[in-house]
Amino acid sequence: MSAIAFYISGHGFGHASRQIQIINAVAARLPAVQIFLRTSAARWLLDRTITPPFIVDPEPCDIGVVQIDSLRLDAGATIEQAREFYRTFGERAEIEAAKLRARDVALVISDAPPLASAAAAAAGVPSIVVSNFTWDWIYEEYREHLSSAPELIPTIQEAYRHARAAWRLPMHGGFETFQTIVDVPFVARHARHERLETRTRLGLPATGRRLALLSFGGYGVSDLDLPSLDCLDMWEVVVTGTTAPGSIPRGVHFIYEQDIYDRGLRYEDLVHSVDAVVTKPGYGIISECIANETAIVYTSRGRFPEYDVLVREMPRYLRSAYIHQDCLRAGQWRAALNAASSAPAPPEHPRTDGAAVIAEMIAAIM
Repeated sequence: MSAIAFYISGHGFGHASRQIQIINAVAARLPAVQIFLRTSAARWLLDRTITPPFIVDPEPCDIGVVQIDSLRLDAGATIEQAREFYRTFGERAEIEAAKLRARDVALVISDAPPLASAAAAAAGVPSIVVSNFTWDWIYEEYREHLSSAPELIPTIQEAYRHARAAWRLPMHGGFETFQTIVDVPFVARHARHERLETRTRLGLPATGRRLALLSFGGYGVSDLDLPSLDCLDMWEVVVTGTTAPGSIPRGVHFIYEQDIYDRGLRYEDLVHSVDAVVTKPGYGIISECIANETAIVYTSRGRFPEYDVLVREMPRYLRSAYIHQDCLRAGQWRAALNAASSAPAPPEHPRTDGAAVIAEMIAAIM
């Protein structure tokens, strides 16, 4: 069977985590299909969570946004880097098209690098954008910088027009350039282990204590005052990472990310095992909290248009509460944690089987 190419933005973990779910569902539905990945997403994430064999080309296939850390971005630097990337977009598309031909790719899935659709068109194969936003919509927010890159938005939109369709995920923005849009359910990672089992495997309190998970993706937040947390009489806090914090107070549990997988678990099992997640709003963590019925305490994340959409939509699907960045950094978490955990049940319970739905749609094309 021919191959499917997945072009995945390296921006954060959300794009990769949901496409990995789709890849695994496609492999279960079409065991003979070959998987070719074009992404700069963390290789450890791919190796630990993709079930079928795959080939990856890690060269960046888009720019995303320039992050200072999980809570701050640099809009000017973002547009500057995007201008340079798209300045040679035609040549890039031809190089990518040659890669697609060499690997006998029959379908391209994009989340949501415009390069994917341009390359697919040049190679004569169909492409589908599977995402909850498009990059032209993101970059239009930084309009005060766009005078230095007048061709940026038109180039992105022209590339997207080559796609056969957009399969649009919930909590979305953009997509004005697509003639065919199909709305699909949430793609989310579901826990495979019961709450108590996960806590036990990770050495966390099994009963009697509420747990909050600190989750800020690959960029992290470096200036949190964990020793000053005001919630440790009522809550215990779980922190994950590759390097332990310098000072870990009683009631805070640090878990090396590798240990989660070495103990036969995945991150979504940890999300399911806690009572609340403290985070910035992103599609990946929100969808996981919806699927695993975990409350969210969220803070602002800088000037990123998706934020307003996510904050508006979240209360429909999960219990949530806002925490100001100053309170987050100072350890004043108690009020927000209690508000999120005691909030009434959300009014809607959306489908979270988008990966299986999309796999069937892909199978119909292949």
